[in-house]
Amino acid sequence: MIKLLMIEDDLELAEILAEYLEQFEIDTTIAEDPYLGISYLDNEKFELLILDLTLPGIDGLEVCKEIRKKHTIPIIISSARHDLSDKVTALENGADDYIPKPYDPMELKARIMSLLRRHHQDFKARDSKNEKKRDLSLDEEKMSITFLGKELNLTVAEYEILAYLIKKAGGVVSREELIYNIDAINEDTTNKSIDVMIGRIRNKLNEDSKNPKYIHAIRGIGYKLHNE
Repeated sequence: MIKLLMIEDDLELAEILAEYLEQFEIDTTIAEDPYLGISYLDNEKFELLILDLTLPGIDGLEVCKEIRKKHTIPIIISSARHDLSDKVTALENGADDYIPKPYDPMELKARIMSLLRRHHQDFKARDSKNEKKRDLSLDEEKMSITFLGKELNLTVAEYEILAYLIKKAGGVVSREELIYNIDAINEDTTNKSIDVMIGRIRNKLNEDSKNPKYIHAIRGIGYKLHNE
């Protein structure tokens, strides 16, 4: 399911578009208030933003500029303002596409998918360059993790735990977070079981738990992955 955020004060239009996009596995969160939309972006993960320009309290061009300072999310401007200067300013402020209202929902869906493909390819290209510098490399499409250039032999649970740690990019991950976010782990799993699985992963990385290079225990919380 693709998670999309729409900052649009025309609630009737937003709901029509959201209902249309839902049939293509696109889940739309609607924010009528631009400040609420910015808050959503700061606290949730979305794959694409559709942003109107005529908004209450703050112009959409300023919203676009503020969002781009902190987020790399693809942005489609959806606006009834047809002034060329607005389009140019929106693109200069970080928007990726501009679709003038009124438009057919089919066109919006096509632009969404096209932009996501381009963004995904750009992300993979950047990620691939970064991965060459790291000992652990994650390939989500193949569901595999390589260690020093060699694919690790992992169980499904081990793969999902290690993949989660890699994607957290050095952030601290609690045992509870792993339990509730790893599909291969039952919610009744104990913290001790998580420690056992981490131990097995460490063995496959040939590291000493007393002096680890990669998976570091954070006392009373969980684990943190160093992947240089």
